[in-house]
Amino acid sequence: MEYVSNPALAGMQLPFEWKGTPVDDKGRFANYEYPHLYSLTDVLKWKLSRNPQRAEKKAEVWQPAIDHNEDFLHSQEDCIVWLGHASFFIRLAGVNILIDPVFYNVTMVKRVAPFPIDPSHIKGLHYVLISHNHLDHCDRRSLALVSANNSQAIYLTGLKMEGLLHKLTHSEKIQTAGWYQQYQTDDRIRVYYLPARHWTKRGLRDENSQLWGAFVLQGGGKTIYFAADSGYGGHFADVGRLFPVIDYCIIGIGAYKPEWFMAQSHVSPVNAVRAFNDMHARVMIPMHYGTFDLADEPVGDPIAHLLQLERQGSIHGKLEHRAIGEKLPI
Repeated sequence: MEYVSNPALAGMQLPFEWKGTPVDDKGRFANYEYPHLYSLTDVLKWKLSRNPQRAEKKAEVWQPAIDHNEDFLHSQEDCIVWLGHASFFIRLAGVNILIDPVFYNVTMVKRVAPFPIDPSHIKGLHYVLISHNHLDHCDRRSLALVSANNSQAIYLTGLKMEGLLHKLTHSEKIQTAGWYQQYQTDDRIRVYYLPARHWTKRGLRDENSQLWGAFVLQGGGKTIYFAADSGYGGHFADVGRLFPVIDYCIIGIGAYKPEWFMAQSHVSPVNAVRAFNDMHARVMIPMHYGTFDLADEPVGDPIAHLLQLERQGSIHGKLEHRAIGEKLPI
């Protein structure tokens, strides 16, 4: 096993030993706690297995609430706005940030919920954060529009992503980080790249050739954790050790069934709550549901399950369950 980082970026001071982002003997990035075990056999087993919620999905009439108000784009107020799936607009200390922008349908998957605003109106961005290369997080058409309207934006992402992002955006302003590294940013904010339990693949032979990860953003006295796509693991407790006060934890809850297959890629609502509690965060913001139908559960299942957990008192903090496009002042 080899361990790598970007020598141009600073590493974080950690309370545990860290050699760098692991790379296996085939040159592929690796999860340091759990190996990535997907195989074609597993995919076929999932696709050919009976879905116990098939009838429920077919009869489902649930639709997510959508707020089409674009006022947050023109405000100076710090805020978090969920734009559907894993796409977020965040203004922190006056800095405009867009995370994992996906405005349209993705390959072979149509949006259940439309994008809440006209994406061509998203301008004045300082940073665009791309957690990993999967099509529902790193979309060619969406990034082309972002780039055309935001030539000044700086792209922050994981190791070995610079070629893909340059191809999609034609920008030279790209920083790639290994896990537990800090990007070079405006003095008003700090942005860190942290581990996630996931994987990458965009073509036929490029599995795990580009890095995946989560982000921590700090500015204006606030700390925001964006979990990206991740299965459950010890990295959630670790982020709580590194950042004792996490004001907002943005974490996925959907695309989790069947759990025997999905658990290494996405947390279930139960494990999202477990992760949130592990890091002792103050406010939980759910994502990665209600926009694309990516797994066996009905589209409305994750949020219904999460609200049940809230009623049971399982969430050791506040749940901010907002409409797609609704502004959360911070």
